[in-house]
Amino acid sequence: MKRIKGVASTCVGFANGHVANPTYQQVCTKTTGHAETVKITYDPSMISLPDLLKEFFTTINPTQVNRQANDIGEQYRSGIYFSDPTDEAVCHAAVAEEQTKHSQPVATEVKPLSCFYPADESHQDYLDKNPDGYCHVDLSRFKK
Repeated sequence: MKRIKGVASTCVGFANGHVANPTYQQVCTKTTGHAETVKITYDPSMISLPDLLKEFFTTINPTQVNRQANDIGEQYRSGIYFSDPTDEAVCHAAVAEEQTKHSQPVATEVKPLSCFYPADESHQDYLDKNPDGYCHVDLSRFKK
């Protein structure tokens, strides 16, 4: 997501669970309720929220429940977690628009962000640090 023009910064972490400051290992136990997420700070004069959400949907399979590609578990659920209540309608509209492209139901949840905890530094900018690391996203569509 940080390769998208208008995205100022990203921070990977864990959202909307019930354990404070979980570690990656704790989240992987499937007992914390967190989703693995990326917090995105963007410049709305360069990219709109609807356009950013369109980019999001190109990086996931929104019809998969509790998984993305080879990653399986509740922490891999598809979700949009908003911190500004005025963004809720835009998020729901993006999901509705995405639904028109699929015969299966879109499983992406839209909820207020209740909490976010950054992952440890080894997970930040993971693919920059591990160029051959696993990622289900086709990065070739994003220019560096």
